[in-house]
Amino acid sequence: MRGKLRVYLGAAPGVGKTYKMLEEAHRRIERGADVVVAFVECHGRVNTEALLEGLPAVPTNTRSYRDGQYREMDLDAVLERHPQVALVDELPHTNIPGGRHEKRWQDVQELLDAGIEVITTVNVQHLESLNDVVQRITGVPQRETVPDDVVRSADQIELVDMSPETLRRRLAHGNVYAAEKIDAALGNYFRVGNLTALREIALLWVADRVDEVLQRYREDHQIGRVWEARERVVVALPGDESGDMLIRRAARIAQRSMKGAGSSPAGGPGAELLAVHIARSDGLSGTTSPTALAAQRHLVESLGGTYHTIVGDNVARSLLEFAHAKNATQLVLGTSRRSRVNRFLTGRGIGETTIQLSGDIDVHMVTHRDPGAAQRLSAWLPPNPLREAAWGDGRWRGHLAALIVPPILAAILTQVRGHLNLTSDALIYLVAIVAIARLGGLLSALIAAVWGSLLLNYYFIPPIYSVTIYDANNVIALIAFIVVALTVASVVDLAIKQSRRAAHASAEAETLGAFAVSVLRGDSAIAALLERFRETFGMASVALLQRTAGQGDPLLPAEYDEPGRWTVVASTGAEPAACPGQADTVVDAGPDAMIALRGRTLPAADQRVLAAFAAQATAALERRRLVRAAADAASIAAADKMRTALLAAVSHDLRTPLAAAKAAVGTLRDPDLDVPADDRAELLEAADQSLDRLARLVENLLDMSRLQAGALKLTLEPLAADEIVPRAVDDVPEAAGRVTVSPPDILVPPVLADGALLERAIANLVGNAVKHTDSPVTVTVSALGTQVEIRVIDRGPGIPAADRDQVFLPFQRLGDRDNTAGVGLGLALARGLVEAMDGTLTPEDTPGGGLTMVLALPAAAEEVLA
Repeated sequence: MRGKLRVYLGAAPGVGKTYKMLEEAHRRIERGADVVVAFVECHGRVNTEALLEGLPAVPTNTRSYRDGQYREMDLDAVLERHPQVALVDELPHTNIPGGRHEKRWQDVQELLDAGIEVITTVNVQHLESLNDVVQRITGVPQRETVPDDVVRSADQIELVDMSPETLRRRLAHGNVYAAEKIDAALGNYFRVGNLTALREIALLWVADRVDEVLQRYREDHQIGRVWEARERVVVALPGDESGDMLIRRAARIAQRSMKGAGSSPAGGPGAELLAVHIARSDGLSGTTSPTALAAQRHLVESLGGTYHTIVGDNVARSLLEFAHAKNATQLVLGTSRRSRVNRFLTGRGIGETTIQLSGDIDVHMVTHRDPGAAQRLSAWLPPNPLREAAWGDGRWRGHLAALIVPPILAAILTQVRGHLNLTSDALIYLVAIVAIARLGGLLSALIAAVWGSLLLNYYFIPPIYSVTIYDANNVIALIAFIVVALTVASVVDLAIKQSRRAAHASAEAETLGAFAVSVLRGDSAIAALLERFRETFGMASVALLQRTAGQGDPLLPAEYDEPGRWTVVASTGAEPAACPGQADTVVDAGPDAMIALRGRTLPAADQRVLAAFAAQATAALERRRLVRAAADAASIAAADKMRTALLAAVSHDLRTPLAAAKAAVGTLRDPDLDVPADDRAELLEAADQSLDRLARLVENLLDMSRLQAGALKLTLEPLAADEIVPRAVDDVPEAAGRVTVSPPDILVPPVLADGALLERAIANLVGNAVKHTDSPVTVTVSALGTQVEIRVIDRGPGIPAADRDQVFLPFQRLGDRDNTAGVGLGLALARGLVEAMDGTLTPEDTPGGGLTMVLALPAAAEEVLA
């Protein structure tokens, strides 16, 4: 059985994560658990070291690295000891080369797989997803990170919290760092603003993780009620200009909810704002404006919220289903502008239905300006047929009216029989029948026409109160009445159907427009399309499948149910289909591709949208294939260009040292020559220098190829730049007597770099300066802000500003006049090595003439925290 993982999470170093972990170890031991210390770093803190005493520990490994000795966890020893619980400090730590894994969190995963429970610590700035956020706040890049999934998968996460003032006080008292580091820490990383921001980030991250656990618990236990653990405000967008006002009102409600929970980080995670537009599948939302929705999407995102579009046949129910799925606590929507007559004809509006069905969700009805006559006219449109199929046929009102209205009219008209003639009575009935046709369709109109004709005959055509008609003219009039009534009703019914078709086409256009927007806005067209379609139609999962076996051949029926014959190109949602046979709905997306949807079978009305969606997915898939092909072609072209330049550039540089070395060795080996001792020594020195030159050239070529291929491995660590520079200068034989290393005037912080690569880059810069100038060369080291600068200064002719970018190209020499100055890799390699370490290499004019190469690398300010 896999072991459990417990993580102590802190906002900053010094809050007491390791101390809490050791306290937990003592509690476990008191309860009889087998606990060992696999690796704990006390950082010289007396209280932590005191708590470490008495705990059983597994001896650590000592590894040599760059003239230093470093302690590392002995993974094999811990596995052999196999305790119940292992304490492993500093989860994001990068292991010294020589172990089984690159990162300590990978060691922890192996311990968990072995069934060992692990207790560990991590700071929020080391979480991968927050790395850039923390860097923008503190100005300090974090080199050691741990994937969020590793920490999120922990069985228990405990936040070790401390106010910024308390932490700074602990730091000032020497409880965190040594005395010589306190001032620098207080003035840089441990500023009140930095600590407050980091604390809020930690609280929000933990709150999100707790929310995930809560949501999973509610789903597992099928809990449909809203649990107000966190305020979530959902605003319904009608698709017109009033949406802007609704969004701002919802944002103010969310802001007030956050203030009510406490505006400080300790007060809670604040409220979440979600905007949703319900695109009805029949499109009966005539005032929907794609332009307005696009602007509102931008507005929501600028306010820190999220925008969603879903398709629902019943707006109120779809809105509430979305709110319940998001565990929303408040719902904001606009009030209806319909008249009482409209309400009678079309039933309860969206707002009334939402309020009635909202349950424990608070509903805010917001008044807004009248969106215009178009919206008022749209209220007279007939009920949604798909909604009626789900909630009961809305035409029952028409059928009921067809039975009730004619007798009511008869009762009223009999009271005024002496004032109206038969023509007026028939016209009044005709108007009523048209209204009933509008309400219930042609069948209701037929019922009303027959029923009305009988009542006209019985009450108003002589002889009254009898179904017998004596006058032939009255018979013709009654038949004409029925024919006219049914004709007008059929025209009304046809107009309703046509309006439905037009509205459905409008809804399709709106949905496809949303798909297109998602593609344009998304980083990945295919992923954006799949997620948009899944969310819009409420599918459980959507997957784009591509056939891997027998491409181009006709698809056999047996292949539908064989996952091994399909590759999931992209998917979204839970448990996507691995083959077409596992899907509820399948649509072709090309000769060897299919889109598989799970969750429900889409109705025929949505097939056109689905086909258009498949066409867009096919185009996106083809576009991705073409982009990859173009990238491959560009890579091949670049490789060919590099190969051509390499052959042209090294034709002399490889031949010259080889020829010199061969000539020297050949002379020494010639038995017919008696070479004096002095000449022998000179020939050996010449051969040695030629082979050294050849070795440097080959090494430069190999490093450049690694940089081009992205295969250069870095080991970044804090280094003293003023100690690296002299070693780099010594590596350049031509620099003897010509290069001066100027010591820094003030203490320079350590630089975060790979020692071997930094030394190599400096050596290349110094060698280039010595090779191309006859003047003295000076190398200085200084600190500027959060960077350390190494300057290589010469007094030579300099480089024109227009040519400065060219000298950094591989196999280039200024002017490309000859090959005597080398293969042209020195500056290109130096810049590549520096940029690989997140640094910069820029040329500047030397005051008074000459060139200064400025190598800037980030200072290891985070190592003050170690």
